[in-house]
Amino acid sequence: MTEHTDWTEQVEQISAPAIVFPGQAQDATSAHRAAFDLLARRAPAEALALIEPALELDPENYGLRSLRAWAFLMRAQLQRAESELQGLVDENPSDDWARHALARSLERQSRFEDALPHARLSAAMTGDPEHESTALRIERRLAERRGTLEDLV
Repeated sequence: MTEHTDWTEQVEQISAPAIVFPGQAQDATSAHRAAFDLLARRAPAEALALIEPALELDPENYGLRSLRAWAFLMRAQLQRAESELQGLVDENPSDDWARHALARSLERQSRFEDALPHARLSAAMTGDPEHESTALRIERRLAERRGTLEDLV
């Protein structure tokens, strides 16, 4: 009986997020919430379908613009992601996520020289091991390109 009760309690704690269809969410808050959920489930096209109309109503919404950049990265629309992320970094230089994402976008375009300052700064700002490994990886690729790999040893 105890095992059954434990399982029942676990099932009661699990709840599916609300289903939101493109065009349904009209305000920035509900669009943000639903789009974040869709991106977490790796559904960037569906998230963009919610984000774009909400941004038409509130074009300066920083949170929605961040989600749009994330969706562009997931869809490998790297130039669009770069443009969005550069705007976010210009607007808020202390946004370590936007700076790290910008570095990743530039890295994926093999623009290592442009990516490295953003990667180093996001690593310094956060101390996050993922950000640090991104900076090291970009440094290594840049050294490989320049033929100065021995400088890293």
